[in-house]
Order: sequence, then structure tokens, then C-alpha cells
Amino acid sequence: MLKQIKISNIIAIMLGAAIFSFGFVHFNMQNQLGEGGLSGITLILYFTVGWDPALMNLLLNIPMFIIGYRLLGKKSFIYTLVGTLSVSVFLKVFQKYQFTIHLEDDMLLVALFAGVFVGLGLGIVFRFGGTTGGVDILARLGHKYFGWSMGKTMFIFDAIVIVLSWLTFLDERSMMYTLVAVFVGARVIDFVQEGAYAARGALIISEKSSDIAEMIALRMERGITILEGHGHFTKQQKEVIYCVIGSNEVVRLKSIVHEVDPHAFVSIIEVRDVAGEGFTLDDQKQPLH
Repeated sequence: MLKQIKISNIIAIMLGAAIFSFGFVHFNMQNQLGEGGLSGITLILYFTVGWDPALMNLLLNIPMFIIGYRLLGKKSFIYTLVGTLSVSVFLKVFQKYQFTIHLEDDMLLVALFAGVFVGLGLGIVFRFGGTTGGVDILARLGHKYFGWSMGKTMFIFDAIVIVLSWLTFLDERSMMYTLVAVFVGARVIDFVQEGAYAARGALIISEKSSDIAEMIALRMERGITILEGHGHFTKQQKEVIYCVIGSNEVVRLKSIVHEVDPHAFVSIIEVRDVAGEGFTLDDQKQPLH
């Protein structure tokens, strides 16, 4: 099991935790802005009774660790433990050595920066196999035992926490900016996780499909799949080339296809996620990270 734990992943998770904690302290805490999830609960406890978010983050996650140990598996559990402990450590560090960012007169900027830092930090943590505990574990449990979607579960929990924040320490204006921050954070998480793949799928139909496939494999070193199809109007059998490439390779692919067959039909589609050689595995079938 220890061989499957990568130092590079641990370093990346710690970096993500540091980015998250910096934004949490310097934008959320300094400007009394709320947050979703267990992080939002730590803010409620901080602004109402003065309890340290670093300590509360650790204590609130202990039951989550106990519940989610078997669900996460040993590898994910270790990465989650690293992520959660790192957040608590960095929260303590940034609280002790923080500096004031004077944005109290522009809460929109505060909300945007809070969302970017929280989203970027969590996105990096998730990207490298970790979590920061909390609602993510609850969402996985809900999905496994009740069939609830993880996104829906996390949204509901975040909404409950934000409402509780409004009832305790947020005024209406701050609550609205909190919603902006949470929305921006969610979009940044998606961008870091999904945008990191930067993949596109290509569907190519040509009378010279074999020549095009050979050129793509030779020049771009990408895997090629040949699909069998037929034209609806002509009823003729057609070979359809399918391959997945990086978004920065689209122009190169089109150039190769045009060179072989200027009349080829090419369709480029967005790929939301991709796993396998060239993207998540190297040529030895080993994970890239």
C-alpha cells in the first residue's frame, strides 16, 4: 500500500490545502464572509463563540474519518488525512502570521477572491486524490447507500450551512456575497479538475481513413479507434476514426487530416473526463501522478 502513496501527490495536496487556508483566513475570516460545508460550520463557531477554526476543522472531521475509513479505502483515506491535517495546520499558521488585505469597502472583490482561493485549493486537493474530509465523505455515503447524487448532497448541506450562518452572524448583504463566493469556488473546482485534462475528442469520416489513422498515430502518437458506420442517405458503409487529443493539438490534427484528405468530415467534441495512456497513464501503464 505504501508503494501506491506518491510523495508528489502529498506535496500537491499540501499545496492545495495551503492555498485554501490562505483564502479562508484572509478573505472569509477577515471580512466575516461565510462558507459552505464543515468549513462554514467552523466559521459559525468562530464568529459566535470564538472557537479556533483550525482546531474545530480537526475535531469535526474525526467522526467523518471514522465513518468514511472503509468507504474511502486506505489510499484515499491517507490522502484525505493529509488534506485535513494540512488545512488545520495552515489555518493555524496563517492566523498567526496573517496580514490585513484592505478590501472591506469592496465586498464583491472579497467574494471573488474567496471563491478563487477556496476553489483553487480544493480543486488541487481533489485533483491529486485527496479530500479535506467533511461533506465529501457524507456525499459519498449518501451516493453509496441511498443513491443520492454527490453534487445534490453537497449542495443541500452547503445551503443548510449558509442559512445557519445567516441566522447567526451574517447579515443579508454578507450572505449574498457568500453565495457569490461559493458559486465561484464551485466553478473553479470544476475548472481545476476537469480543465486539467484539456482533452478533445475527434470524429473523422473519410474515404482515406486508413491513411489518416496511420498519419495521426505516426505524427501525434495518439491511439486510434476505428468505428463501423454507414451513411443514412447513401446507405454506404463508412469507417469512422475516433481519437482523443489534447486541446492544444486540435489545429495539428486538422492539418494532418486536411493534408491527407481535404474533403474529410471532422467533428471536434469536448471531453469532460479522460483516463488512460497519454492522459492519466504513461506508456508503461503507470499513473502519471
